[in-house]
Amino acid sequence: MISEVVQETVRRARAAQSEVAFWSQERVDEAVVAVGWHCYREDNARQLATLGHEETRLGDPEHLYLMQRRRVLGVLRDLHGVRTVGLVEDLPELGLQRIAKPLGVIAAASPATAPSPGIVCNALPMLKTRNAVVFSPNPRARSASLATVGIMRAALAAVGAPVDLVQCLEEPGRAQAEELMAAADYVVAVGGAGTVRRAYLSGTPAIGAGVGNATVIVDETADLASAAELIASGAGFNNGTSCSSESNVLVHHEVADRFRAELAGRGAHLCDDGEARALRTLLWPDDRTLNRDAIGRTPAELAREAGIRLEEPDKVTVLVLPCADPERDSPVLREKISPLLTVATYRDFDEAVRLVGSILHRCGRGHSCGIHSSRDDRVRRLAEQIETCRVAVNQSTMSNTGSFDNGVPFTTTLSSGSWGGGSVSGNVTWRHFLNHTTVSRPIAPAVPDERMIFGAHWERYPA
Repeated sequence: MISEVVQETVRRARAAQSEVAFWSQERVDEAVVAVGWHCYREDNARQLATLGHEETRLGDPEHLYLMQRRRVLGVLRDLHGVRTVGLVEDLPELGLQRIAKPLGVIAAASPATAPSPGIVCNALPMLKTRNAVVFSPNPRARSASLATVGIMRAALAAVGAPVDLVQCLEEPGRAQAEELMAAADYVVAVGGAGTVRRAYLSGTPAIGAGVGNATVIVDETADLASAAELIASGAGFNNGTSCSSESNVLVHHEVADRFRAELAGRGAHLCDDGEARALRTLLWPDDRTLNRDAIGRTPAELAREAGIRLEEPDKVTVLVLPCADPERDSPVLREKISPLLTVATYRDFDEAVRLVGSILHRCGRGHSCGIHSSRDDRVRRLAEQIETCRVAVNQSTMSNTGSFDNGVPFTTTLSSGSWGGGSVSGNVTWRHFLNHTTVSRPIAPAVPDERMIFGAHWERYPA
């Protein structure tokens, strides 16, 4: 049974979507740029970053601000000049044409981490493809989500677009989220494993984002200074709340001491065994379940609560935990959502690849991994052998969400393929928010020659 609130919200979304279903590309683009600009503006971006941090107590307000500006600009760059209306492919030699059409009303479940960037950067490609979207935010981020949607609705109104193209449930919760998923035409779920599982159980076509927390190899040929800089920056950015943050590092034993020294020189605090035990108790009190009250905090806050003394707390960007035996399952090798980095050593590259696979199988299967190396053959071997959608090479795994320094498309939804229980293998973009109608016309017959198809088989296995 779907409540009246959800029914009315979806009704308004359908009315708005039907109004823009046959808009021109130019009018669609005008609405998309207006929404993007209002959310990119410095005053609005700072307001939303501050509100999101104050409400959730997750991450860092300055990082949230930078994330919103960077991702909005990146998404708009990826959308610029893209045709999503009318005839999008014409193949006269095959007698085929393809016409792009919207999905309809999309239900989007969004997490508490980085609530505003997550909502904006999902809404932009959905609007570009003439869909309406209703967000069901994490209750912990209710106010920030409503404020973000309010700014987007104001932007739509300013250019004469129906404001109900973007809506947000006023009272978010599991029951209403499930009702919304069942009533919509499509579901995009970003959040915990439970949220994604409910999306796929809704009976509505769905895309989900998988669990991340990347494991990274640093081999003996790597530029250790660059690797340490990139890994420390990624692991500590926004207090480690991104699913693409570096979580574990496997470093070759010959360069491990030098690598740790490079980390220390970039704001990392190298925990001794006692400090590591204290952090483990704080983050995993029962040695299994992550303490949600401790996630997304600064290194200084975590250290203080764990009874760890830092010489210069405000200068510490990440806490490094030693792991003597990465073969054994341990909570420190799993999801952290905190500025924590586990470092272990390996002896040969085959062992490192096997360990990456083993760790990802326990946490983050299909999502991503990384490698710092000067050997292309090792990059190829890792990419071929690991069940992962993304391999970041000589860069932070944070680049998985899109970067101006590589060709990865910007997104806030990183699906993990069948390995991670998802329906999409890769970054979710505007391409996933379209239906297509194929028009076929007769062409001259193109019957293949039997010998071309079967010749090699006939020669090898004569009748």
